[in-house]
Amino acid sequence: MPSGLPSKICEVCGLPFNWRKKWKKNWDEVKYCSERCRKNKKSISSGSPRI
Repeated sequence: MPSGLPSKICEVCGLPFNWRKKWKKNWDEVKYCSERCRKNKKSISSGSPRI
């Protein structure tokens, strides 16, 4: 993994993820590591049990 890149923790899965070129203009707004986590944000926050 290249060092020196900013990283964050995904709000849904809790895993760390690094800066990507596609997030260059809006890195401050990025909260999720993937489109899948972004789409699953409602199911996690609703408190429904995961199987």
